[in-house]
Amino acid sequence: DRGRGGPRGRGRGRGRGRGRGKEDQKEWVPVTKLGRLVREGKIDKLESIYLFSLPIKEFEIIDFFLGAALNDEVLKIMPVQKQTRAGQRTRFKAFVAIGDNNGHIGLGVKCSKEV
Repeated sequence: DRGRGGPRGRGRGRGRGRGRGKEDQKEWVPVTKLGRLVREGKIDKLESIYLFSLPIKEFEIIDFFLGAALNDEVLKIMPVQKQTRAGQRTRFKAFVAIGDNNGHIGLGVKCSKEV
């Protein structure tokens, strides 16, 4: 017993991670209605999703249509700072472009403590 805060100390902590790097992925179980339609084969191409401006909330939908054709490129990594009472906290903002070199392109933006 270390005093207050229980076995993990004070604060919420950062969790236990999301378990990346496992290659033996389980079969995709769709969560959204769009995902179920894609899985059943009722939507046969990506353009029909874009035609009705439907939001794609599952990355597996893109993997289903484009799969191995996807290429990604890191466009820029820039440091951003937040002023706190104790000083500055530096984080890194990354911009990544992803596409299949055939007219489909996406942009990812995320900020993290380390690169």
